[in-house]
Order: sequence, then structure tokens, then C-alpha cells
Amino acid sequence: MVPKHEILPKEEVERVLEKYNITKGQIPKILESDPMVKKIKAKPGDVIKITRKSKTAGESIYYRVVVSD
Repeated sequence: MVPKHEILPKEEVERVLEKYNITKGQIPKILESDPMVKKIKAKPGDVIKITRKSKTAGESIYYRVVVSD
């Protein structure tokens, strides 16, 4: 039941930041102690793409930046 989590490559992070006209500091945060962050071996500063199933949209994509505890 856990949505798909993946680490975004740097090039894709830059595209996301440009698309939404935001900085990395404006992305919601996720702790490095989160079980899924540990499982995919993400490090602080990495941007995670979370793909959730949605009844209305089919799929919803969320972005989170990993921060230390």
C-alpha cells in the first residue's frame, strides 16, 4: 500500500524546479529516518518523487527533499 518512491536524477530535479519556478528549499521535506527513504538509500539533499494512485486523476506525483533528523 506504500506509494512508489524514487530518487530523482539531478537533471530531472533541475527541470522540476524550473517547471514550478521554485527553489529546492521550497519543496516539502521528508526525514532521512523515514522507512522508504532508508529503503531506497536516499541521502539528505536528494529529491524524492512519490507516485500515488488517485481515484480522480489516475496518478498524483509529489516531490520531497530529504533532510537529516
